[in-house]
Amino acid sequence: MNKVKLGIIGTGHMGQYHVNVSKQLSEAECVGIYDADTERAKTIAEKYSTKAYATPEELLKEVDGVVIAAPTFLHHKLAKLALQMGKHVLVEKPIAETVEQARELVALAKTNNLTFQVGHVERFNGAVLELGKIVESPIIIESRRLAPFNARIKDVGVVLDMMIHDIDIVLNLVKSEVVSVSAVGQKVVSEHEDVAITNLKFANGCVAHITASRNTQAKVRTLNITDKSAYIKLDFADQEIELHRQASSNTQMGLDSIRYKQESIVEKIFVHKDNPLKQEHEHFIKCILGKVEPNVNNENDIKTLEIAHRVLKEISKT
Repeated sequence: MNKVKLGIIGTGHMGQYHVNVSKQLSEAECVGIYDADTERAKTIAEKYSTKAYATPEELLKEVDGVVIAAPTFLHHKLAKLALQMGKHVLVEKPIAETVEQARELVALAKTNNLTFQVGHVERFNGAVLELGKIVESPIIIESRRLAPFNARIKDVGVVLDMMIHDIDIVLNLVKSEVVSVSAVGQKVVSEHEDVAITNLKFANGCVAHITASRNTQAKVRTLNITDKSAYIKLDFADQEIELHRQASSNTQMGLDSIRYKQESIVEKIFVHKDNPLKQEHEHFIKCILGKVEPNVNNENDIKTLEIAHRVLKEISKT
């Protein structure tokens, strides 16, 4: 194929970003969209010079692959429909509501030899891509993802909305089995948990402390890692990484022989900054074309959802 024919299902807040990015791809063409809100679909289609389809089935007949940005409770139904029709799928996180649904989708994609990617957009954050090259043996990981409340997210709580990003990143960094999960959380303004804190202990001894809140009056997205040879500070928003290392020499000579201590060395890592969502789309398209392999195995996607549900189970006990 010359260009991958791409469709978008769901054109809400996140879906509109997907439509916008899909129009910028060199190896794909956005041939159409679908949204349950027909007026919104028409408006978005006119804005981005594409076609609004009346049903998901009609759109799927015309495409090679589809991006699903519908609410979480529809992920399984829509992704299963697309995979059964032989279409490649990029579905927004979480992969599905339940682990059983996730396993069914992964198996279906494998049986039909289709690309099935989950929209963990932070995987394509420039700083996270560099992080994978730096981290050697993490000992302690501290993650904070805080933001003000956003009324548009109604079907899931902060664990499946926000914390799941950090669970995914941590699991892919540590590469060891989770042996224990403890968590607390509380509702603040919604029907689901709006604040959650979890501790994950791994078989190799690493401990991860993850905090997520969608009821904080500032946006904070940071990841700090105590590694065997460095302390690593990552800022998701600025896509920046700092490495702090203990200085090899404690005492230095300054002007006029004034002595001072050099306790640590701080290195700033060069990070190629790009639009993570665009990079996610480009990776999806290249996987469809057979140019690259998926950067994360689908079994890891299932594991991320499993841990998220273990966190929710612990929160339900409090």
